[in-house]
Amino acid sequence: MFASFFYELKSAGLPVTLREYLTLMEALEHDLASRRVEDFYYLARAALVKDERNLDKFDRVFGKVFKGLELTDAIAVEIPKEWLKKITEKYLTEEEKQLIESLGGLDKLLETLRERLADQKGRHQGGSKWIGTAGTSPFGAYGYNPEGIRIGQDKNRNFRAVKVWDRREYRDLDDTVELGTRNIKLALRRLRKFARTGALEELDLDGTIKETAHRGYLDIKLRPQRRNAVKVLLFFDIGGSMDWHVQVVEELFSAARTEFKHMDHFYFHNCLYERVWKQNRRRHDDATSTWQVLHTYPHDYKVVFVGDASMSPYEITTPGGAVEHFNEEPGAVWLERVTRTYPACVWLNPVPESQWDYTYSIRMVRQLLGDRMYPLTLDGIDRAMRALVR
Repeated sequence: MFASFFYELKSAGLPVTLREYLTLMEALEHDLASRRVEDFYYLARAALVKDERNLDKFDRVFGKVFKGLELTDAIAVEIPKEWLKKITEKYLTEEEKQLIESLGGLDKLLETLRERLADQKGRHQGGSKWIGTAGTSPFGAYGYNPEGIRIGQDKNRNFRAVKVWDRREYRDLDDTVELGTRNIKLALRRLRKFARTGALEELDLDGTIKETAHRGYLDIKLRPQRRNAVKVLLFFDIGGSMDWHVQVVEELFSAARTEFKHMDHFYFHNCLYERVWKQNRRRHDDATSTWQVLHTYPHDYKVVFVGDASMSPYEITTPGGAVEHFNEEPGAVWLERVTRTYPACVWLNPVPESQWDYTYSIRMVRQLLGDRMYPLTLDGIDRAMRALVR
């Protein structure tokens, strides 16, 4: 199994050496992974990955090779079974879902959560009131409520939570993906403004001929290469429902990397707020103030948001409505600040354009962007690039 893991990493393009593989084997002999899958994952990643841009590739190979691997019995008994075992997820009919009432707004939801945290004395399973699993309470995991707060659940199921009380980890986008990036590159080339920059390294044929004829001997002239002088600032929505669109976004990222010399990027989740980040694994302790971004990059930058704009309307309109933290100002305020600072600003949405009217938050974001939202398709990218050069 470990040998196939090594070969799969090499096949995926990770620069893994035999020395690093032997180091991992030596660490396993000393039982540094403690026979736990999670510990082995971090041990292998530390030994085999030298560049954080390869973390996403490593994760994909690890998931493929070790899929289905569980903890040993010796480890599992360290935690009470009743806390590890989740009740079978409850499947409700549409009629049953309609019977469950929303608590009536974000403020009321948070107030009720505080009260129940104070009153509840232990773990609860099922039911419609306490914080637990597999019930219809607005608080907990693996159940259903049309407007609730998710606590202790590994991923989305119904996409109805207005708050997530967990520390979730996202992965950086891989900017080396070469899928069908060639067509995306062609679409991005609409956004071109060439200027001669850099060192004198390109032969100036016309200048050489002219000076040679004038002087009577060969006089070679050089000039800077023509490069795309357009400056681009990318904001990527990451995590949650955007997990479905990682491949196409990575293709766009790869194409943009090669097309634009002056390009920078940041990540956000669902809606833009007071901070953004460059590395998803460090987003909790190494974020960048959005104000700093607005004051660092001049107004002549072309700004492109990439996201599905699918979220609770609270996240756009309400202080404290952000799904993962308490935001003092609504997302709409920050989007308006960006569009005022950067007149050339568009939003690329991976959700099919025909479905936009069915999601209220998409309509709201589209309006805030001055109707400059385009689908993340070749035609949509082409239209967006045309809008940026007007």
